[in-house]
Amino acid sequence: MVLPHAPIRTPPSTDSSWSRRRFLQTGSGLAAAGLLAACGSNTGREGATTVAAAGSGTGAATKPTLSQWYHQYGEAGTQQAVERYAAAYPDATVSVQWSPGDYDKKVAAALLTDSGPDVFEAGNGPSIDQIQSGQVVELTGILGDAAGDFTPSLIERMTWQGKLYGVPQVIDMQLLVYRKSLLEAAGLQPPTTFDELEAAAAALTTADVKGLFVGNDGGAGVLPGPVMWSVGADYLTADNQIGFTDPLVAEALGRLHGLFTSGSLLLGAPADWSDPSALVDGLTAMQWTGLWTLPALQEGLGDDFGVLPWPAYSATVGAGSVPIGAYGSAVSAKSTNPDAAKAFVKYLWVDRTEDQIDWAQSYGFHIPARTSLADQAEGLKSGPAADAVTLVEQNGHAQTPLLWTPASGTALSDAVTRIIKDGSDPAAEMATVAQTVQAELDRVAG
Repeated sequence: MVLPHAPIRTPPSTDSSWSRRRFLQTGSGLAAAGLLAACGSNTGREGATTVAAAGSGTGAATKPTLSQWYHQYGEAGTQQAVERYAAAYPDATVSVQWSPGDYDKKVAAALLTDSGPDVFEAGNGPSIDQIQSGQVVELTGILGDAAGDFTPSLIERMTWQGKLYGVPQVIDMQLLVYRKSLLEAAGLQPPTTFDELEAAAAALTTADVKGLFVGNDGGAGVLPGPVMWSVGADYLTADNQIGFTDPLVAEALGRLHGLFTSGSLLLGAPADWSDPSALVDGLTAMQWTGLWTLPALQEGLGDDFGVLPWPAYSATVGAGSVPIGAYGSAVSAKSTNPDAAKAFVKYLWVDRTEDQIDWAQSYGFHIPARTSLADQAEGLKSGPAADAVTLVEQNGHAQTPLLWTPASGTALSDAVTRIIKDGSDPAAEMATVAQTVQAELDRVAG
């Protein structure tokens, strides 16, 4: 039985109010970080909040002053939390800047000047262009004995040529959520292959409810990675070669066009895939969304939902998968005191485990970047949340590799949009994408 419920909304993710999951909504980031020119006289320091270091007063003037930048999170209380963390730091006075709007462009421009941040967060860590142009400081060794406690795929994503350039702050993930009662009423098991997903979407579609929602664009923005992984392929190989030349990738992407035209997909929903309201409001039986929606799903649906990875392509090909990502704390090479900046990053994102749990669990719903802390987080110990943690451990893939540049991401997104919406030839489209990706690989790795 479908229970009546009020609409649930997650925090906004508009240009003026970005949530910590926003970078997971784009294939590889929107800004060509490190390639943008500085913005005239804009120092990027407007709106900064200076918080005195703990114990400041007599002698406090001898302590270094650091600036720390964050994008504007959508969850209530986040700004106050980071200001509190900064104020508790005993070894420096930290100025926190909370940046609305296009944070990526602001950071990319500011890193080219002497008036940017000392410490800043970057979606999935600094870009390869920022690293190769020397705009960020190496952080190798900063994790110390905790190195093995961080999610390996995220550490790999923030590492170039054996050197670490970012420290993961918190993990976000995408996953498939389904209404248990609707699948049970239809006599269906949770789908584990694409064939089963396609069949379930058709069987669950009625006059009032669509079987599946993967975004109003038919999944073009969020499914390329999961589709590649579902056949055992990837964006790039372990040695940074093109990883999607397997014909099965084109075949699997082509089947998304079949879903788009099947009548089983919800299209034109009032809110897009990152908001759980389509599932909560009974518009769809299954939805691709994110871990951050679990509190709203629990409020609206109780225990009438479960979580799954994107399914394997078939029973014999590929495996289920979920994309994971993390903002990484980084240090600008133009910092006047990089050692003090590195010490603050270590304090906050390695040593201060209580703050890391608070950041992950008290403002929205996220997974601490360290395995031991995820085990301690009460909100992750039962139900769908615990299942989601298992998905990260068993099926998680870093959202995109380090050498997957914005130009590569745009080429893939445009191609997949044409495949899904227009029925363009998948093999031809992916061959064109490969040309762009190879040119980018030659540029950054050749």
